Amino acid sequence: MTGDDLRRIALGLPETYEDLHRRRPAFRVNKKIFAMLGVTGNASLFTSLGWDTVAVVKLDREDQLNLAAGHPDAIQPTETYGHHGWTYVRLEAIDEATLTTVLRLAWTDVAPKRLSRVM
Repeated sequence: MTGDDLRRIALGLPETYEDLHRRRPAFRVNKKIFAMLGVTGNASLFTSLGWDTVAVVKLDREDQLNLAAGHPDAIQPTETYGHHGWTYVRLEAIDEATLTTVLRLAWTDVAPKRLSRVM
């Protein structure tokens, strides 16, 4: 998967829009970020892991831990804010169905209840 794939899937979710956060593309619903493109944090960590294209998503803690356990080469809690649900996603190591699931879960975590009932 690529950043363009993430953008396409994210923007397909209800009332999602793209803007910038710290000069990086961010995807929001109801003014809340649920996904960002680009490395945020220690770039050397990703180089040492061999991760080239990284996104960050906001997940419920239980979803985060389950997805990280199921996809250890592609999904990892962030070092600083992982306990708040912020999660690294290695795009080149994940398939479309899994990325779609991750983005829907992230979107649901921040979307208003009136919207999340639609999904």
